[in-house]
Amino acid sequence: MRKIVFVLTLILALTPFSYAATPQQQLNALFDSDWQWSLRTAPEMATAVGDNRYNDRLSDVSPAASLAANAHQEKMLAQAVRIDRSKLSGQDLLSYDLFIYEKKKNIQAAGFYPYNPSPLTQLSGVQFDFPQLVAQTPFNDAKDYRNYLARLRALPKYVDGVIAQLQQGVKSGWVAPKVTMSVVPGQLQEFVAKLDSSPLAAPFKDMPVSIPAAQRAQLARQGQQLLQEDIAPAFRKLDAYVSNTYLPACRDSIAASSLPGGPAYYAYKVRENTTTSMTPQEIHQIGVQEVARIQAEMKLVMQQTGFTGTFAEFITFLNTDPRFYFTKREDLLAGYKEIIKTSSAQLPRFFADIPKAPVDVKAVPDVGAENQAGAYYEPGTPDGSRPGYFFANLSKLETRPKWEMETLTLHESIPGHHLQTARAQEIKGLPAFRRFGWYVAFGEGWALYAESLGGEMGFYTDPYSKFGHLNDELFRAARLVVDTGMHALGWSRQQAIDYMNVNTANPPHDNQVEIDRYIVDPGQALGYKIGQLKIKALREKAQMALGAKFDLRRFNNAVIDNGALPLEMLETQIDGWIAQQAPIK
Repeated sequence: MRKIVFVLTLILALTPFSYAATPQQQLNALFDSDWQWSLRTAPEMATAVGDNRYNDRLSDVSPAASLAANAHQEKMLAQAVRIDRSKLSGQDLLSYDLFIYEKKKNIQAAGFYPYNPSPLTQLSGVQFDFPQLVAQTPFNDAKDYRNYLARLRALPKYVDGVIAQLQQGVKSGWVAPKVTMSVVPGQLQEFVAKLDSSPLAAPFKDMPVSIPAAQRAQLARQGQQLLQEDIAPAFRKLDAYVSNTYLPACRDSIAASSLPGGPAYYAYKVRENTTTSMTPQEIHQIGVQEVARIQAEMKLVMQQTGFTGTFAEFITFLNTDPRFYFTKREDLLAGYKEIIKTSSAQLPRFFADIPKAPVDVKAVPDVGAENQAGAYYEPGTPDGSRPGYFFANLSKLETRPKWEMETLTLHESIPGHHLQTARAQEIKGLPAFRRFGWYVAFGEGWALYAESLGGEMGFYTDPYSKFGHLNDELFRAARLVVDTGMHALGWSRQQAIDYMNVNTANPPHDNQVEIDRYIVDPGQALGYKIGQLKIKALREKAQMALGAKFDLRRFNNAVIDNGALPLEMLETQIDGWIAQQAPIK
């Protein structure tokens, strides 16, 4: 019987549109076929989601592979539209619409530029991605180490693919801004200089005792040899290309609208990251209004502290007074863990269904940390073999104030990114592409909304912490202004930095790092505030419609219990949820 079931599944996967298959079966076969393709062609993603079948491989990042991936998207869309949508309902219908949405978005992106427009930046690329991949990789037995050795051997070819993508960008005009790319050679050089103490070498320094001693020694020797004879030369080659060829060819402009795709390209990035049809000008104006509103609240909180100076003087005080800063990295890390413990205890008051997956705190890797944000989140695996991690930036402790810790922790861990992504992974019956899906406006919008729950959860009782929470929201509102300002309205980099320095309480160094982030990832920073505003509006809509029947616990789950969604689809789902809570008599 098991053989028959296996053969039937295989037939459906190979021929999704068998005449005997129902639309639902066709849909599931198509989803599985596409997901398996994704895992094969992006082995790093497979490792990240806990599928270890391809741990001995790296992606083909050559330009030819990009063209093949674009062709696959078109093929999947063509197959999807052949399925009879009218025969689908419930989650199947939502999955179908989401699959179509995703494929059309990918095809539209390829229409602007069919290759990777940013294969290497000061925030992303092999110097960051490979250490992160190593941290996600299991090292339990000799096979795991042999897989890792195979990946190390594959890394020089991977670097060659990155160089080929950069070369393609030089030919076509899709190059990075010179001001942001200028720090990359230093990152690559630091990577090589610290290779022996890097995350790449770490697996060989603490090997499981279950592996025989002689075999451990052999694997360690092979690893050390590959690091010195293959990895270091590959990174030096990349550094030489960037320093001598790519960087001189980079553009002096910073605006996405100055790329060959023109203003239409930035408009696409706005749609991609906000999942709305809003124009850059509309978003810019929302940002200006939100900045003014939040600043007014912050000034009231400032008065509660007893500070008698100006708003600008208060910001200087917050950024310089030693009382607001730890002097030891371990104390900052412990502070974040204590906040997670407190927020976890509050979850039953705010959620009807709580994911089981744990979250822990780790330090951001040292290489390139000064050019990274204050924190970020990395999801765990559905089977619990790797927890979710809140990565805290412990570099430059004088720029990591205590007053931002509560709001930052709620955003990155619980009830923010960790709770939302862990819940999606644990939902039964959803196709894999939905359980592991991501939309900036939904994911970051949820995390910013989660920060706003902090007051109801018992946080922000200290006025400085309340100010920090408001500053975090202000920071996201200011992004609407500076991102659209630089990419659509002609703002200079310095103009954007000055705006952030004047209008937020962020340390100047952080503001410079953030502005450079928006330059290399246009539109991404818009999703946070736009998503939060939509979720808060949906909550208000539900409260208005349901009155005394409104249950915040069930509303919060209604938002996250479908996995990540574009905002329009989210609104449709919440409207349906409201109708279910208050059936028409």
